[in-house]
Amino acid sequence: MPCRKVREESGGPEAICPGAGLPPVVGDAPRTLILGSYPSVLSLKKGEYYGNPQNHFWRIIENLFSIKRDLPYEERTRQLKEHDIALWDVVRSCLRQGSADDRIRDPVFNDIPLFLETYPAVRLIVLNGQSAGQYFKELSESARLRPDIRTVILPSTSPANTRYPVAEKVRLWRIICPEDG
Repeated sequence: MPCRKVREESGGPEAICPGAGLPPVVGDAPRTLILGSYPSVLSLKKGEYYGNPQNHFWRIIENLFSIKRDLPYEERTRQLKEHDIALWDVVRSCLRQGSADDRIRDPVFNDIPLFLETYPAVRLIVLNGQSAGQYFKELSESARLRPDIRTVILPSTSPANTRYPVAEKVRLWRIICPEDG
């Protein structure tokens, strides 16, 4: 479906682009699933999760797992999968103007119950920010999810989330580190 032009309150034309998100980044037996809300425009353009260099996600991962954020994306995701971590988004497709989560309209959810059925080793779902948490709540109200999976909402890694300094985000995100590691 092509983009359509709409008028902003300011009078200027803006494009609303319906689109599909990114496929999951997943290894053989992930134990942790990190779910964002929906990729930013830049992430979609690059075809990479957390593709905006201002996003703190890869900086946090570097602090927790020593996966250098300046490595090529394929190498970063390969190493992340070695830590039994998968990446995906709650929203599969939507209408959205720009990259802000509060502009998401008509969300269609990814089939997370099927993902969890396919990857039964998942024991922790981490929701990257309140928007991902809200969409996941909507999804889980209409879909049966396994009761043995712990779910936690962590501060968004988005650069728009200035409530937490990066060091505090790193501390809170440490939950994704295995207890034996």
